[in-house]
Amino acid sequence: MTEPTTPAPRIALVHALEESVLPARAAFAAHWPQAEAFDLLDTSLATDLAARGSLDEAMTDRFLTLGRYAAATEGTAGPAKAILFTCSAFGPAIDAVKRDLPIPVLRPNESAFAEALALGGRIGLIVTFAPSLPSLTRELEEMAGKPVDVTGVVVDGALAALKAGDGTTHDRLVAEVAARLSGIDTLILGQFSLARARPAIERATGLRVVTTPEAAIRGLKRALQNKR
Repeated sequence: MTEPTTPAPRIALVHALEESVLPARAAFAAHWPQAEAFDLLDTSLATDLAARGSLDEAMTDRFLTLGRYAAATEGTAGPAKAILFTCSAFGPAIDAVKRDLPIPVLRPNESAFAEALALGGRIGLIVTFAPSLPSLTRELEEMAGKPVDVTGVVVDGALAALKAGDGTTHDRLVAEVAARLSGIDTLILGQFSLARARPAIERATGLRVVTTPEAAIRGLKRALQNKR
C-alpha cells in the first residue's frame, strides 16, 4: 500500500494503558521516524472505565481536557498537528474530542477497520481488554454501513501476562485463540498492545493480520495530507 508523504509534524499520542506506549513508539520509529511524536499516559482511564462498566459524561470531559491539552502543546515542530488515541475502549469519548478540535483526531482502530473492510471477507477481532470488545464491534459495524461478518473474542489472561512482564505467554495465548477461530479471512488485532503478537499469530494461522499502530500511522498521514 502506497503511503502519502507529509512534512514531519508534531503528533500527540494519548494512552490509557502503559502497554500501548512501546507498540506506538515502535510503529513510529519504523514507519514515520521523522514525526515528532510525544506521549500522554493516564492509566486511571482504563481502571476507572473497568470499575464503572461504561462511559459517562465525566469520562468524556476528561478526554476533552486531554485533547485540548495535547493540541495546545508546542515543540520544535510547532503545535500538535494531530492526536492519536491508543485506548480502544473509549470511542464515543474520542469522537467528542474530534468534534471539539480543528486538528485531525483518530480513534486507535478506525484506520485498521477501514483497511480490513476494504480487504473484504469475514473479519476476526481480537482484544485482551474486555471492555473494548462491545464498543469496537459497534464501531466496525457502523463504519461498514451494512451488516458485516465479524467474530470478536477476548483473550483471557493475556493482558495480565503482559503487565507482569511475560510477553512470551501473552503472545502464545493470543496465537492459540487466533488459531481456534474458524472461517476468518482477515484478523484485526484490536489494541496497540497486541501488535507484538502479530508474528506468532501469522505463524499459527496464516491469516491476513491488521495491526492498529501501523494502520493508524497510515491514517494519520492521509488525514494530514488532506488538511494541506
